[in-house]
Parts: sequence; C-alpha cells; structure tokens
Amino acid sequence: MHARIRRIRTRRRLQRLFGLQRFVRNERGIQLVEVTIVVPIFLILFAATAEFGRYFYEYTTLAKAARAGVRYLATNQVTPANDDIAQNMVVYGSPTNTGTPLLPNLSKTQVMITRQGGSPILPRTVTIQISGYQHQPIFNLGLLTNTVGLSTAVDVKPSVTMRFLLTQPPPI
Repeated sequence: MHARIRRIRTRRRLQRLFGLQRFVRNERGIQLVEVTIVVPIFLILFAATAEFGRYFYEYTTLAKAARAGVRYLATNQVTPANDDIAQNMVVYGSPTNTGTPLLPNLSKTQVMITRQGGSPILPRTVTIQISGYQHQPIFNLGLLTNTVGLSTAVDVKPSVTMRFLLTQPPPI
C-alpha cells in the first residue's frame, strides 16, 4: 500500500475514533449557546441601568425639594413655624402638611435644618440636609446572591446650603 494512502486512512480512522469531525462540520445549536451566554449579561446590564436611574431620580427629587425648602428659609425670618413650613415643602412639596410625600417612606424627621455663622436671629447660611432616607432597590443583589454585604439599598443624602438673604433683623 502506498504511504500516502496509509496516512489518509489512518487520519480518517483517528477522526472517526475521536469524533472531532462531527463537531467541526455540525453547527446546529450554536445560536442557542450564544444566546445563553449573552442574555444574562444583557439582563444584568438592564437591571443595573434601571437601578441607577431610580437612584438618580430619588436623589434629584430630594435635592430639588431641599433646594425649595432652603430657598424658603433663606428669604424668611428665623421662626419655628417657618422651619415647619420648610420641612413640609421638602416632604410634601407644599407648605401645608397635606397629601402624600414626594417619595415613599420620606418623613419630616429626616429633614435637618442647620443655620451657621452670624447670630441666631441673622445667620449667614441655611442648610437643609436629608438623612436616613434609604433607596429601596427593585433588584437587590444581596438577596439574590444571599450575600449580606452586597446590597444596593444605600442612603440618599442630599444637602443644600444657601446664604441667608435677610440683612436686617426682624422688628421687635
């Protein structure tokens, strides 16, 4: 037998023995494998984008509410009634204590008002800080993976400071 024919027969026998030729030519099911690899990655990216969008929405809503409250305090006299109105503006979006909060689980106890500099009647700056408000995620990674430290339930803590605009003390 010729050496070349012997090599060809030997190569074919080995290919049949190992069955590699079958996998080289057969491409059925490749799309299914690709989809099973790509779909979980896309789902994770979609969930992460949705969570970031929700967190950003909550943060900007609280920051705008705090800005409205501190703007009210910066243009009015220092009284406990004005502090209460500013807290209502931050939580409810209106000067009265009516309606539903702008965000779920937001309360007036989470709104901190701080005045700095100057005198108690005429401070230099007014700050409203929201503390203790926690972002409630849709997809909590800690619960999904049974890992305590891996949670996207983080605190949302916006703070706004403005200069006190009244330059004259209130009449006595």
